[in-house]
Amino acid sequence: MRLKSYSAPSMAEAMALVRAELGDDAIIVSTQRASGSQGVRITAALEENSTDDEIHQLLDGAAPAPVADRVREALVYHGVPPRLIEKIVSAARKLDTDNPTMACAAALDDLFSFAPLPERRAPRPFMMVGPPGSGKTITVAKLAARARLAGRSVGVITADTVRAGALEQLSAFTSILDIDLRKARGSDALRDLAREAADQYDLVFVDTPGLNPFHPQDMDFLRKMVDTSAIEPVLVMAAGGDPVEAEEMAEAFAEIGASRLLVTRLDITRRLGAVLAAADTGQFMFCEVSINPHVANGLCPISPVSMARLLVPPTEEEEFEAHGAPAPQAQAVSRPPPPPPPAFSSDPKPTIKPYRPPPADPNAQIHRAAVHRDYLGDDDEGEMPPAEPEGRPVFSLMDEIDPADHTDDPDKLEARR
Repeated sequence: MRLKSYSAPSMAEAMALVRAELGDDAIIVSTQRASGSQGVRITAALEENSTDDEIHQLLDGAAPAPVADRVREALVYHGVPPRLIEKIVSAARKLDTDNPTMACAAALDDLFSFAPLPERRAPRPFMMVGPPGSGKTITVAKLAARARLAGRSVGVITADTVRAGALEQLSAFTSILDIDLRKARGSDALRDLAREAADQYDLVFVDTPGLNPFHPQDMDFLRKMVDTSAIEPVLVMAAGGDPVEAEEMAEAFAEIGASRLLVTRLDITRRLGAVLAAADTGQFMFCEVSINPHVANGLCPISPVSMARLLVPPTEEEEFEAHGAPAPQAQAVSRPPPPPPPAFSSDPKPTIKPYRPPPADPNAQIHRAAVHRDYLGDDDEGEMPPAEPEGRPVFSLMDEIDPADHTDDPDKLEARR
């Protein structure tokens, strides 16, 4: 393993140095930010390529592990970057198990950190940051509702003075929850309100405007709010995005001090590659996920096992084995006995008439009625005529209606009646 440290004024520049020398397969071991400045220090390591490990396994005669293959296929489906796939698969091989979900969970526990937001009391307010449309405002409402349902005092501050209707949207939720909503204009006002609210409430949540992570002025504005106030920024990112874009966004928000990742729209997303890429690049800790649009119960903490179940869903047999119960055996479906055959009298002539299927079209029904009338008369017990009888009457509706008599005149139609 090759280990080296890099220092740069920003996280993006430090990551560029790592990629330039160690390549995309480098593993970020640790990140440090210098106090009182914007400089960062990254320690990266380069492991042996997993492809070389597979070649050695084949030369030694070892068969490929089906568990690792299952994990790899699932990660490829989710669009995880190749370098991160190799890291997760390599860590999954270390666990001696036949359950791919548990192997993936062990790998996630080894490579990522999971730190849910506190539900009782926190020394600092939590500020939701992220790009526009990531769900910051509704996330603040969900966090406040969860704390209120747990019997905690909650304070909510909004610093979103840019988006139209942002204050009204958040006020609609806080009024229902009986929470006093405070508005901060600028970093100085946010500093004073956050300090006052932290002394008054158990939990304080701050909503911010959606900012462009690639715009220097937007990030400078956000960095000033974080540095001025004793506050913890939490990156709110919607799942389902492009992994490369998610990595670059994660780098930008990691530079302003965000250390936790809260994932939204998990209920309408099928691929989580962008989420894992962002957490790996920005060295974020997973905290909560949004599982539905409801405010009362829309958030829940995430763990390595629950994340692995989303990435590699277990089969029914693996689900029962994980809980120590045998898988249910297929059982024959009990069907009611068939009805008894209809009873016939001793008379050799049956009293139940045989079933005759109805004709397929109206012309066939009219023709059948004509044959019945001409050959059988009014007696239903008569026998049917041969297949092609001589002198069989053939006619249709057009034989009885003269085209010349066709009219749409109401007076003529009434006269005909």
